[in-house]
Amino acid sequence: MIELNKIYNEEALEFMRKMPDSFLDLTLTSPPYDGLRNYEGFEFSYRDIIAELFRLTKKGGIVVWVVNDQVIKGSESGTSFRQALAFIEAGWRLYDTMIYSKRNPTPNANRRYQQSFEYMFVFSKGRPKTCNIQLRRSKTYLSGKARMKYFQRSIDGNLSKKYHQPKAFVPKSNIWEYTVGGGHVTKDKVAYLHPAIFPEKLAEDHILSWSNKGDLVYDPFVGSGTTTKMAAINGRNYIGSDVSAFYCEIAEERLKMSA
Repeated sequence: MIELNKIYNEEALEFMRKMPDSFLDLTLTSPPYDGLRNYEGFEFSYRDIIAELFRLTKKGGIVVWVVNDQVIKGSESGTSFRQALAFIEAGWRLYDTMIYSKRNPTPNANRRYQQSFEYMFVFSKGRPKTCNIQLRRSKTYLSGKARMKYFQRSIDGNLSKKYHQPKAFVPKSNIWEYTVGGGHVTKDKVAYLHPAIFPEKLAEDHILSWSNKGDLVYDPFVGSGTTTKMAAINGRNYIGSDVSAFYCEIAEERLKMSA
């Protein structure tokens, strides 16, 4: 029996195999990739993890997979794309390819444009059952009665004039921007003992978008515990697992601080 609202010091795949089918509403995680950080020497098989997540996720459930590529011998590794394709091959829908944009990235000193984003792949098991587009912006330049003209090209190449009645609010862009670095991603000093943490606001935005209160949110690589902390704060049940006892201690400490 898996106890909810708890951090488990276990290897992700071994722990996931203890869970029943159709158990999870949302998984939000950033897996270790390309040896970009030293996660105490631990590695994982992403294809096995992806297959288990498909079994564990409820119909309409979501996995948010935050990942990037390391430059190796002058070439980006392509890890992010390989993992995304592996999800599709395992039966997932690639519901959205989102971007985590960093307002203040670490400066580059090489012959490349500034690396300032990571991918946030949103995978769904069938049609998403929850889609709370909480992050909205108002089209203030359009009145309630205004119609927007646009042209649509048909399959034969011809253009036809169309009119669209805009809504008062429209979803914001799928490029989400956050300030990173010490003191910005979290105020919890203990979190910075982990080598790679993502912003609390990023985790919260996804949790609010793809789950409802009382849903179960999981992070198989819980690390510093950002996912579990923000799930708890926003009234979701949570489970976190990590093979590192040290990282589990960090995650548990942050949960205590937020209680």
